[in-house]
Amino acid sequence: MPIAEFLSDPGVRGPLALTLRVCLVSVPLFLTLGVGLGYYLGRSRSSLAAAVDFIVSLPMVFPPIATGFGLLLVFGNRGVIGPAVRDTFGVEIVFGFTGVAVAAVVSGLPLMVKPVQAAVTGEMTRYMEAARVLGKSEFEIFLRVVLPLVRKNILAGLFLSWTRSIGEVGVTLMLGGNIVGRTNTVSLEIYNSVFTGDYERAGLLAGMLGLASLTAMFMLRRLSAA
Repeated sequence: MPIAEFLSDPGVRGPLALTLRVCLVSVPLFLTLGVGLGYYLGRSRSSLAAAVDFIVSLPMVFPPIATGFGLLLVFGNRGVIGPAVRDTFGVEIVFGFTGVAVAAVVSGLPLMVKPVQAAVTGEMTRYMEAARVLGKSEFEIFLRVVLPLVRKNILAGLFLSWTRSIGEVGVTLMLGGNIVGRTNTVSLEIYNSVFTGDYERAGLLAGMLGLASLTAMFMLRRLSAA
């Protein structure tokens, strides 16, 4: 199938557009939440930090479909906080764009947090203490000492979390529902294409995701060598 014809197919453009929209939401959240949580977990030894670390790390070790089911019990229309969010903000998290975005962030966030967390637990303490002796505030230390020293870790985490989120299926399937034309991302469209026997479409979509992942890996290696 010619690429132009393939990309002009509404059944392809829809998942591509949805995946791009999810990236526009998830990437800024990876940077803000990921860096903030990584810094907090790397510096704090409190019981609260241990609990947060456990929750953040769960998607790395828990089966995606089980993670999605757990989130469904929390954010669903009959979940723990789903009805409150719907009544307060008028937003239904599951079976819509919000659910797909939440699935992407939850699945990719640990890969953003862990590199930052590891970076701020080592020798960086000496630099931070030196900055405190010089009278710098905590905000100045974070902005002028921590961020420059962990920039490679941040970029590595961002690439890893982004590639993980665009390839997510299990959590997205539970929270988004795989509604064709509404919540079927590129990854879910690959699943749908295989299920219907359209291996050509599945192969082309998989190739696009693979190319994006390989590009991210290449950029990561270049940044690591710099």
